[in-house]
Amino acid sequence: MPQLISLILHDMDKVDDVLHAWLESGISGLTLLDSSGLSHRVGRAGLRDDLPVFPSVRKMLESTEMQNRLLFTVVADEFDIDALIRRTEQVTGSLDRPGTGILFVTPVTRVVGLQPGRAAKE
Repeated sequence: MPQLISLILHDMDKVDDVLHAWLESGISGLTLLDSSGLSHRVGRAGLRDDLPVFPSVRKMLESTEMQNRLLFTVVADEFDIDALIRRTEQVTGSLDRPGTGILFVTPVTRVVGLQPGRAAKE
């Protein structure tokens, strides 16, 4: 069964190195999204979006929000996910450490639209 591999990476400076590691591990296509987690939003709960505050102060407050990068890809059943996790942690350090990132794998029951040889095969 194909698998969806998702990595929420907290250190934006490591994105390119993780991308190269994934490509070297046999990933042939993936998607990247900017993201932010709930813990980063909760701290800003006191800020109101409708206040006409000095634009430069408001922009400064908004720029302190922590950003993450979400990388995800679908791989075929025979893909070595453990090797990919090891290779990822060579770049990021142990994902068990706080503030590093989260990697999870989800079964994919159906795939439509993938090009042959580029990712998962049903």
